Amino acid sequence: MRISGITIPNKRLPYALATLYGVGIPRGLSICKQAGIDPMKKADDLSTEEENAIRKIIESYKVEGDLKREVAGNIKRLKDIASYRGSRHSKRLPTRGQRTKTNSRTVRGNVRRTMGSGRRTVEKT
Repeated sequence: MRISGITIPNKRLPYALATLYGVGIPRGLSICKQAGIDPMKKADDLSTEEENAIRKIIESYKVEGDLKREVAGNIKRLKDIASYRGSRHSKRLPTRGQRTKTNSRTVRGNVRRTMGSGRRTVEKT
């Protein structure tokens, strides 16, 4: 099954729908409830009518490319107006007040720049 150009894996429906950007497990459950489909069903066990019902509901949400474009536009707007959050985005630092002396590896990338992390083994002579 393909929705919005993404191949949906053969998992239970809420988890399978969560592969779409903008659809998490809670929204996947609500989509199943709106379509009247058992959430315990797997993606490959759906009939074509059920697939079309899910597609129709997902089209009412902003997912994948449209949502990514909107998020990128919001970040670009913050950078253009030179807000504090925009400057944090451009420097690739946490934007929501987290500390950066430690524990900001997620945003910065998992870079470990401590004393013991880059230690080389010393050759014994």
